[in-house]
Amino acid sequence: MKSKQLINNNINHFYTKASEETRLDKGMGLFEFERTKTLIAKYLPSIPSRILDIGGGTGKYSAWLAQKRHQVHLVEPVDKHIKIALKRANKRGNKFHVHQGESRKLEFPNNFADLIILHGPLYHLQKKEDRELTVREAKRVLKNNGIALGFAINYTASTLVGLLNGLIHKKSFFEMCKEELTSGIHNPPLDFPWLLAEAYYHNPPQLKEEFLSQGFIHLNTYAVEGMAWVDKNYFANMENSERRKTLLELIQLTENDCNLLTFSPHMMIAIQKKSPYEK
Repeated sequence: MKSKQLINNNINHFYTKASEETRLDKGMGLFEFERTKTLIAKYLPSIPSRILDIGGGTGKYSAWLAQKRHQVHLVEPVDKHIKIALKRANKRGNKFHVHQGESRKLEFPNNFADLIILHGPLYHLQKKEDRELTVREAKRVLKNNGIALGFAINYTASTLVGLLNGLIHKKSFFEMCKEELTSGIHNPPLDFPWLLAEAYYHNPPQLKEEFLSQGFIHLNTYAVEGMAWVDKNYFANMENSERRKTLLELIQLTENDCNLLTFSPHMMIAIQKKSPYEK
């Protein structure tokens, strides 16, 4: 496989240094992984089916889907992630296809996939025209009546984190939050190099409109972590079976409440490609 850089230097550098492979194995990432699988499972097509995992990182979700006997194609731009995904895809029971590519130019024919998962593209493309191109490409390769699941970062995410841990009182952090709240543009300050590389943070109505404007049908929008993560003893309580049950019930109760979506760092939108033969 020929190595090629398909994303800008800042994002590529961030993921080359960071460990996306272990992020979902600990802390908030562990819950994010399990919760995301629960949400994706709501829309899994019947077997056999083709699923595109776009921006699928090191292939953890692709492997899970392959184990369920779906035909999975992972598309990922970062060299480091591609190498890890290839190793994972070659394990027994994990067989899935790995493609180095990016969301604005998918190398698949029209009407190819039953389900498309957009994991990273929606928040790593700051320009609206790039996100629009991503949505159009997803629609092109999706079968009629097929479903796309798009993951986005909420425009309130950094602000909520800053309020919870006191970082909001750091001038550079607060300036970053103000930009996210007003324009959606996220650029990490120089004195916070560990924060996510440049990105775009959606507000819920805007996320919905970016798909509706391309002719998709909106099915639902879900809070991923929901409001439960603001529990000051969140991690300890998630390890307690009774308290975990309470928090999960709270998440499920409020997951589609449009008035509470902004409490969740991540959102998942479910949309459907309408058949041209339907009125």
